[in-house]
Amino acid sequence: MNQLRGLFSLLVVSLPLFRFSNVASAALPKPANVREFTITENDTTTYTLKLALDENDQPSYFFRNIFTPVCLTGECKPVYINFYWDLLGNYTRFDFPPGEVLTKMDHREFKQEDYDKLQDILSRPNSLLKDIAMADLVGKGTENLADSVDAKAGATLKTVKNEVIDGAVYTCYTLWHIAHGSVVDEMLKITENYKSEPLLHRFLTGSNHFYQYWAMERVIDKTGKLAEPFSGDVLRIIRGKNVFTARYALQKIGDPYFFDPSRQVWLWETYRTAPYPLQLVILKKLAKIPFRAPLAEMTAKDLVKTNPEQFALLLKLLADQPKLPEKALQNLAAHLTNPHPDYSTEIYRVLTAFHPKNRDVLAKMTAFKKRNP
Repeated sequence: MNQLRGLFSLLVVSLPLFRFSNVASAALPKPANVREFTITENDTTTYTLKLALDENDQPSYFFRNIFTPVCLTGECKPVYINFYWDLLGNYTRFDFPPGEVLTKMDHREFKQEDYDKLQDILSRPNSLLKDIAMADLVGKGTENLADSVDAKAGATLKTVKNEVIDGAVYTCYTLWHIAHGSVVDEMLKITENYKSEPLLHRFLTGSNHFYQYWAMERVIDKTGKLAEPFSGDVLRIIRGKNVFTARYALQKIGDPYFFDPSRQVWLWETYRTAPYPLQLVILKKLAKIPFRAPLAEMTAKDLVKTNPEQFALLLKLLADQPKLPEKALQNLAAHLTNPHPDYSTEIYRVLTAFHPKNRDVLAKMTAFKKRNP
């Protein structure tokens, strides 16, 4: 890929900063300022990467005004296009300087469906184009670019048929490698240098899950300790709509964080309203922490409101505690009249193991035994 970029990612044209299409101006905020970075690849290729800054001089997004020839042998097609990435180098969109378009090998201009497909192609970081060599796009036994996917195309071109636009195979290939090339690593380095408490807060509280993962890696250390200034941000992620980032946060935070009684109450309240997959993650987390009295009492009280799988997991959590507070034992005993025989029988078994001394609990256990001799 470095060889490709050295050959074909040649120059950055000196375009006026806002010579973008109307689509771009509507999709992205107008930067208050722009910082430029000169990027050198292969010791020979140099281009300018631009970082849009907001009114607070904070980074907003990266963009690049690209000129690249799309050619191998013979005729070259100059391409002028603007690319945009988020702050972690994830490609987001493209547009053009005024008057510029893309064309196919027969000089026909792209139609709207072609532009839509190009956006889809460029949005796939794991496209098959990632592992395709430049030479595979050349017609076998010739020096001509095979820029059409038809019955005469080679095996490689047929494999990537859904990853390219017929008549613009090499255009797709060239632009994809620009969008996902080594420039991404440069963006990551730049953003790392901008790391600050305000930026981390912004990443954690935003809707970009890539930003949230990146920020959590930096506010939760290898031992699982969560930096206190970001505690609220991460807890909101756990209660957010994205189950994947919520699960990641729960798994990354160390168990001692939830040793505090108030945080255990918060975790249980989160469990009550969480989607089922996240509930299972919370149960796994609860299995690693010692229950304080409030958590034990609430768990015992809500025990029979769950499905059989959750009931078994929750009851085991209670049974594994070295000791349960009297209120939790009373809450368990209250379920001995539950009409679900499997539930009440298991609860009686667990109560027996704790050898309760509370008279009310003992009376309910005795009554249960009489009903179930």
